[in-house]
Amino acid sequence: MYRLFPFRVTFWAPVALLCLVQLAQAQSSCASDGQPVPTALVERFINADCADCWTDPATPRLRRGTVALDWVTPGGLGEDAPLSAVATRDALVRLQALGGPVPATASSRSHPVKALKGASLRVAHGLAVADYIGASIELKPIPAAARQQTWTSWLALVETLPAGTEGSPTERNLVRNLLQSNWDGRKKLSKTEQDRFFETRPMNTPPAANPKRLRVIGWVEDETGQVVAAAQSRCKTPFK
Repeated sequence: MYRLFPFRVTFWAPVALLCLVQLAQAQSSCASDGQPVPTALVERFINADCADCWTDPATPRLRRGTVALDWVTPGGLGEDAPLSAVATRDALVRLQALGGPVPATASSRSHPVKALKGASLRVAHGLAVADYIGASIELKPIPAAARQQTWTSWLALVETLPAGTEGSPTERNLVRNLLQSNWDGRKKLSKTEQDRFFETRPMNTPPAANPKRLRVIGWVEDETGQVVAAAQSRCKTPFK
């Protein structure tokens, strides 16, 4: 049986992290290039206290064109919670942005992707090295009519777990890390900055995660919270 435990934290020298970022920029085999553009984004939240929620047969299934994120929120039982090993405070950050409470058991949110005409979103990541992976998100070109507001990008590092993992009735994209950034088109920007929204960072990976199953899912929201673009990376080498 696949195990999601345990978790530890290690540190890398800044120069090594820079190399990971460069890897993400250069990597072409793990990107959203050529992948179908998602038409909807579903977020499934599970409280770490609820062991049965992971195996619940009523877990929402996905329609064609939909991409899912699986968040595990910290529970009231702390480290004694059944799912505490995969709980992340990033789930709380996301819930706060959505203006929703931490579910007592489980909940889900669905967001239609309202495509931003004339723009495309690209996400990519490099190879996992030690406890880090370089990842990037880029929206371009940004239409002139859309520049007079603030945009928020979200880039989730996920571990794609096949149906049956730990008893799950469906495939899951378990969120392992999260990068959030903002782009304000109303600020004085260079021509390059006006034409695209780009962010690249090294992201920490839990040692318990299977590096071959890691990938990124990204999306961009406007000031109202409407998802205007979404993308997910796929590696040319199938998951093992």
